[in-house]
Amino acid sequence: MYKPTEPGTWKGRVDALDGEEGKRWHQGIQLLNLTEETEPAVAEQAIALLGFCCDEGVRRNQGREGAVQGPATLRQAMASFAWHLDDDAALFDAGDVYCTNQNLEEAQKQLGKKVHALLTNTYKTIVLGGGHETAYGHFLGIKQALPADKQLGIINFDAHFDLRSYEKQPSSGTPFLQIADDLIGHNREFNYLCLGIQQYGNTQKLFNTAKEYGADYVFAPAMQVYNYEALRERLQQFIALVDVLYVSIDLDVFAAAYAPGVSAPAALGIHPEVALILLQEIISSGKLLTLDVVELNPKLDVDNRTAKLGAALLYHVVQQWSQV
Repeated sequence: MYKPTEPGTWKGRVDALDGEEGKRWHQGIQLLNLTEETEPAVAEQAIALLGFCCDEGVRRNQGREGAVQGPATLRQAMASFAWHLDDDAALFDAGDVYCTNQNLEEAQKQLGKKVHALLTNTYKTIVLGGGHETAYGHFLGIKQALPADKQLGIINFDAHFDLRSYEKQPSSGTPFLQIADDLIGHNREFNYLCLGIQQYGNTQKLFNTAKEYGADYVFAPAMQVYNYEALRERLQQFIALVDVLYVSIDLDVFAAAYAPGVSAPAALGIHPEVALILLQEIISSGKLLTLDVVELNPKLDVDNRTAKLGAALLYHVVQQWSQV
């Protein structure tokens, strides 16, 4: 089920005395209704936010539910951001796709349709999850919009491969195996780089599956600022292999001190600064097509730390991406 964002959803601080110089995101964002025919983006740099209100995949994966509230909480965390976008850039809220009656598969199809509508109308797209089942629905839209001659690369900031078997049913732990089989089944390459893998969080079966499918990965302990040049080289090598990039940021990749509000917090996860500088490298390549942030669970958050982290990363993504 899809619902456009209602007027008045975005609320935040108002610095009335500062006029236009005091503008914030909630005052500048425009609402986009995807139930109607989607008009091509008019702004030279148009970025659209689309929510996926779902944690059915988390439930199926025996995780802690609550990510269904992720999109609304991320919006709240972003609402009062200062507006620094250039005049040729515009920010849109394209509403939410909901998972109803535990029908994950139908919700993923609906998400795919909305992502496809945005991408084919030249909107740079950011999906707000939702559990990591968001990724497969996101991909369904990407593959429809991707020209046959373009090679897709997937970069996943995550403590987990999410390459579990979906033989019984898909879940938040299966999306990238689903994507791999879909691509391979259509004679396309599965180019997958996972950054922040925790050895203790992935069974030998998952490492074997990663090897079988040619997935590349970097362990969390190597994701350090002092190791930046090596990480940058690894990233550039991967980016050079593909034409366009889909980036997924699972907030459980970060240390629990920064991201306690996730289904599976990582005590020794990565530092946000490392992710930020790698995201900047990705965006500067000019190949970023679409991005999502997933696994925010507001029910488990502490002082909105995780929501603020996800929102801050998105702020920097939007700022840089609007200039590429």
